Amino acid sequence: MKVITFHSPYERAALVPAQGLPPFDADQIAAHAADVHLCAFTDNGEIRAHCSLWWKETPPFEAYRVGAIGHYAGADGDAAAVLLDAALSELRENGCTLAVGPMDGNTWRRYRFVTDVGPAGRPEPAFFMEPANPPEWPCQFEHAGFTPLAAYYSALNSDLDQQDERINMISARFESAGVSLRSARNTDLQRQLRRIYEVSRVAFTRNFLYTELPEAAFIAQYNALINRIQPELLLLAERGPDLVGYLFAVPDFAQAARGEAMETFIIKTVAILPEANLRGLGGLLVARAHQAGRKLGFRRAIHALMHEDNVSRNISRHYAVTMRRYTLFSRELAP
Repeated sequence: MKVITFHSPYERAALVPAQGLPPFDADQIAAHAADVHLCAFTDNGEIRAHCSLWWKETPPFEAYRVGAIGHYAGADGDAAAVLLDAALSELRENGCTLAVGPMDGNTWRRYRFVTDVGPAGRPEPAFFMEPANPPEWPCQFEHAGFTPLAAYYSALNSDLDQQDERINMISARFESAGVSLRSARNTDLQRQLRRIYEVSRVAFTRNFLYTELPEAAFIAQYNALINRIQPELLLLAERGPDLVGYLFAVPDFAQAARGEAMETFIIKTVAILPEANLRGLGGLLVARAHQAGRKLGFRRAIHALMHEDNVSRNISRHYAVTMRRYTLFSRELAP
């Protein structure tokens, strides 16, 4: 087994992947500006494992210099071991003291492994935009000496008629404080995306492994979904002319892709400005999203990809049951 380093994803694209590895998207990898791409392959030229590495621009974390391992796939344990050993050496040589993965450079892109698919015998299918991986991939990281760095959860609310008894009181408090909620229906979505960006860059600053994303890149991510956005599921919290919070949800288009009725929507993001007088606004937005979804004919809501310490997980516990767990791994790198 050999490992080759590529600086051009288009040069890498010419190589033949092993059966079962996901398709290689050279354009996406080029857009993600990885510092290098690694492939482990056999003597006959078949790729058995691959990943990309970032070290020049990665999220800050404590006193470490973080190196990220993303775009990961491993067809077997032997190839994965060779690849990850080479990846760790490359990151170490470039001054990194902590390897984090899987993460495609930062947390605005794909990251985390699915590590628990839910109740035995009754796992929920993957939902729209959910990370997915074979169960072997987290094991390959663990065999290479990685340990959990952070845990994430998705939860399912299968009864949108549930009510949090505190919501009416919370709603009245915000009304008296001049905070109103509305959907993005009949509004200029591009203008709302610019307002949403400004809230996000403040609200997410303290999030785990946060890195700021330029406005153009942020809006480009949402524009990629523009035809999937249902304005009734984009909720805006405003105080006078100012946006102070929002909730972004989308229908579960994965159900439609499977030929099923689209009865589930996904709460992807809840962001609130970090002001003491806005506490409770996230819970109100979630409650209103459930009501909006029910009016649109949805029967279920997924609260997606919540960090273990995030406020959104506390809100979710009032309505939903954990359906999936995810893990982000790390390994310290000795000098």
